[in-house]
Amino acid sequence: MAKQYKSAGEKVFDVFNYAFLAIFGLMAVLPFIFVISGSFATDAEITKRAVFLIPTTFSLDAYKFIFSTDTIMRSIGVSIYVTVIGTIVNLFFTVTMAYPMARRNLMGRNMILNLVIFTMLFGGGMIPTYLVIRELHLLDTLNSLILPGAISAFNLIIVKNFFQELPPGLEEAAKIDGCNELSLLWRIVLPLSKPVLATFTLFYAVGHWNNFFSALLYINDPSKWPLQVMLRQIVMLSQSAGDLSSMDPTFVQPPEQSIKMAVIVVGTIPILCVYPFLQKHFAKGVLLGSIKG
Repeated sequence: MAKQYKSAGEKVFDVFNYAFLAIFGLMAVLPFIFVISGSFATDAEITKRAVFLIPTTFSLDAYKFIFSTDTIMRSIGVSIYVTVIGTIVNLFFTVTMAYPMARRNLMGRNMILNLVIFTMLFGGGMIPTYLVIRELHLLDTLNSLILPGAISAFNLIIVKNFFQELPPGLEEAAKIDGCNELSLLWRIVLPLSKPVLATFTLFYAVGHWNNFFSALLYINDPSKWPLQVMLRQIVMLSQSAGDLSSMDPTFVQPPEQSIKMAVIVVGTIPILCVYPFLQKHFAKGVLLGSIKG
C-alpha cells in the first residue's frame, strides 16, 4: 500500500487543529482542576491566590464539614435511588412507546407523534404541574422526582427514528421463527440498540442526578432531599452567621470558600464515574436515529 503524503497546507491545518483542540481542552479542564485544588485548600490561600492548581497547605476541613453528619450519606442514597429508578422508568417508557410508534402502519401514529411534538413546544407550567402532583398525592414522596418526567419527547423521537432504521428483514425473519412482538423487542431490537440506549441512559441519569428544582418544589421533608438540595443547604448554612447546628449538632464550622468548591466536587464526581462505562457507545448513539424523520 502506497504511503500517503500530506501537503504543506494539510500539515499546517493539522498543527493549528491540534493546537486549538489542546487549548480548548485546557480551558475546559483547568477550571475543574482549580475547583478540586481549592476544595483541599484553606480560605486564606484561596483569598490570597487568585488561581492555583496545587494548594500549598493541604486541608480536609471542607470535606470534614460536609461529611460531619449522616445527612450527606442519606442524601447520596436518595440521589442514587432517584437516579437509578428514574433512569429505568425513563428507558422503559421511552422504549415501549418508541417501538410501536416506529411502525408506519400503526393506527393514529401521526396524531400521536404530533401530540408528542406539541409537548416539546408547550407545557402546562409550574403551578398546574404542582397542582397535578398534589392531587396525585405525590408531594413529599420520591415518586414526585421520577414520574413527572417519565418520558422526554425529544429522546423519544430519536429512539423512534433509530427503531425505524433497523432492517425490516430482521422482523420478518424473527416472526418466521415464532417470535411475538415482545420477544422481537427483547431479543432482537434491544440488543441492536445498545449505543442509543447507552447514550440516553447517560442523558437521563445526568438529568436526575443534577435535578434539584423539583425537590425544592415537591419535597418538604429534609430526610428525603437529594444530594444537590442538601449541598445547596450546606452552602447556605456555611454562609450564614446563625446557628449552624440547626441541621445537626455535630457540624463543625466550615471554611466558607473551600466548602463551595468541595460541594461542586461531591456533586460532580459520582456522575463522572458513570461516563467511562458508556463512552464507547456515546458518540455513535448520539448520531444514530437523528437523521431520518
